[in-house]
Amino acid sequence: MSRKVVRSSKFRHVFGQAVKADQCYDDIRISQMTWDSNFCSVNPKFVAMIVDASGGGAFIVLPLSKTGRIDMSQPTVCGHTGPVLDIEFCPHNDNIIASGSEDCSVMIWEIPEGGLTQPLKEPVVKLDGHSKRVGILSWHPTAHNVLMSAGCDNVVILWNVARGEAVVKVDSVHTDLIYSACWNTDGSRILTSCKDKKLRVLDPRKGTVIADSFNEPLTLQELDTSSGVLLPFFDPDTSVVYLCGKGDSSIRYFEVTDEAPYVHYLSMYSSKESQKGMGYMPKRGLEVNKCEIARFYKLHERKCEPIVMTVPRKSDLFQEDLYPDTIGPEPSVEADEWFAGKEGKPILISLKDGFVATTKNKEFKVIKSLMSTTTASCGQRQGNGEDVQALQNEVKELREIVEELSKRVSELESKN
Repeated sequence: MSRKVVRSSKFRHVFGQAVKADQCYDDIRISQMTWDSNFCSVNPKFVAMIVDASGGGAFIVLPLSKTGRIDMSQPTVCGHTGPVLDIEFCPHNDNIIASGSEDCSVMIWEIPEGGLTQPLKEPVVKLDGHSKRVGILSWHPTAHNVLMSAGCDNVVILWNVARGEAVVKVDSVHTDLIYSACWNTDGSRILTSCKDKKLRVLDPRKGTVIADSFNEPLTLQELDTSSGVLLPFFDPDTSVVYLCGKGDSSIRYFEVTDEAPYVHYLSMYSSKESQKGMGYMPKRGLEVNKCEIARFYKLHERKCEPIVMTVPRKSDLFQEDLYPDTIGPEPSVEADEWFAGKEGKPILISLKDGFVATTKNKEFKVIKSLMSTTTASCGQRQGNGEDVQALQNEVKELREIVEELSKRVSELESKN
């Protein structure tokens, strides 16, 4: 009599659990935009969510500890003139966040320690280069101040954020709308998916295609008949991939191995309410003493609900097999060096005692003299306070002049 052999895995019994109601973020009007990004970004300090806004686009940034009901007067980041479509925190500085918008621009913001006390309207840097709305953003995992953006103009741009420069522009590769774009672990390759049903592996510095003809998949997993977009999150430390269906109410997770059949179904977290977006906490923000291996921030229509993924173990000791050294917040190469050809391997950290920052956040500096007036903006963190104030006053005066000129042009056009 044959017995079915059950595959051994330490992640077979991983289970998901929503936190208690008082640990959620309530009364937040999550954006109603029909766009396929995560709508949420999170790090060990803050959680950011795209929200509904009249007369432009906005997102809210809250300290992780600011749970419960969020007052309607809570300040937002509201500098875009069109709806915000994607946001992402910088992996090397927890106070820096990028946003892409329907107004065709990318903006870089610096969130003060402790969170916002007043609306933030002026970005540290504004990046103009796309001709249509910008819906995809991704920071380089190891190079400091390198940001990738992709827009509905079918163009991928790699920015040197500190200089405000578009260094690489991939504008002749994609024949249709770009659905997604991401880096590999060390940032030496970019993978894109496109409406033309092609996956493309790109050389990021040259902007050329390395491979795009994947004939047969290694394996195929049928999920269900839901038409919602899947938001994938892959943990390279555990080789577990989480699939969150936008508009769905479940998170499925699988373990990926090097041997056939390559992908092994583990389990599924289900709830009653569907998700409008999802944030994913970096490994250094998890509670390792509770065997937490992932934490998601599920967006409902009017709240954000953390969901904890845990390996059930009784021991209070550090579980080394669950937490190999993981990528930390320290970049291994600067933007200028990386664009010049220097590779940057991830700098790993141990989570044995929980992550404790031994170095200050990588300072975000703008090289003002090398930035054009279209990309530079007030708020550079260089020079003394008087210089910054003077620059802010100049920008304000220029805006008033532009507004006055626009009115005069409109008056002349109406007369003619």
